[in-house]
Amino acid sequence: MENRINKLFKEKHNNILSVYFTAGFPALNDTVTIITELENAGVDMIEIGMPFSDPLADGPTIQRSSEIALENGMSIKLLFEQLKGFRSNLANPLLQSGNLEAPLVLMGYLNPVLQYGVEQFCKEASAIGISGVILPDLPLQEYLDEYKHIFESNNLRNIFLITPQTSEERIRLIDEHSDGFIYMVSSSSTTGAKNEIGEEQERYFSRINSMNLKNPTVIGFGIHNQQTFSKACEYANGAIIGSAFIKAIDGSKDLKRDISVFVGCVLSPTLH
Repeated sequence: MENRINKLFKEKHNNILSVYFTAGFPALNDTVTIITELENAGVDMIEIGMPFSDPLADGPTIQRSSEIALENGMSIKLLFEQLKGFRSNLANPLLQSGNLEAPLVLMGYLNPVLQYGVEQFCKEASAIGISGVILPDLPLQEYLDEYKHIFESNNLRNIFLITPQTSEERIRLIDEHSDGFIYMVSSSSTTGAKNEIGEEQERYFSRINSMNLKNPTVIGFGIHNQQTFSKACEYANGAIIGSAFIKAIDGSKDLKRDISVFVGCVLSPTLH
């Protein structure tokens, strides 16, 4: 079966919106509701954060959501149980389209995955319909030596991050060994930066564009509204919104409404 990440980028080349949220936040059992409403609102790809006690790449908003999710009792095991059977051949009455088409990508850190067992993790993730995994602290060489065959045998795409400081040699190596998309970190900061996209970032985006990589690129970190999303999409196939979405659903009394409004404001300039 074709991986949904590859299918998405084959069918849509521009303005791909990916939204990140932390599993188990705001409440422990909100995971399926949030995925459903993001799909219904028109999001192209959904990143599910696996909460971790020491999320090095994350800013205060996502760190706090992780802390709350862990306090709520979220774990990889529970997340897999929540998602079991959610993506099935049978029409899902919660989804406007009847079926969940958006690729689901798990994002987290290596330590909990190692504790779970990489082979078991990949096998179960694939079985519940996960398309890709982002582990920012997984070294490239370790992935190639130890885990690449496990990911590939389970039809999972491992997504690597690049930053403005990543050397051209390493970017080429990542491109060579990737088969999903490349996650372009917009600047040398943690998630949640609220600055607009500046000239320095645009030079970085242009430099990556000029490399003519074989994989699609998606820009993340600091993308928080329609303006930054549109600007990022001038240089990449799409962009990822995380912290701004976490803030939008924090304390929500009506997830369906709040998710629909948030996504609508990102995708429709007239609503912004």
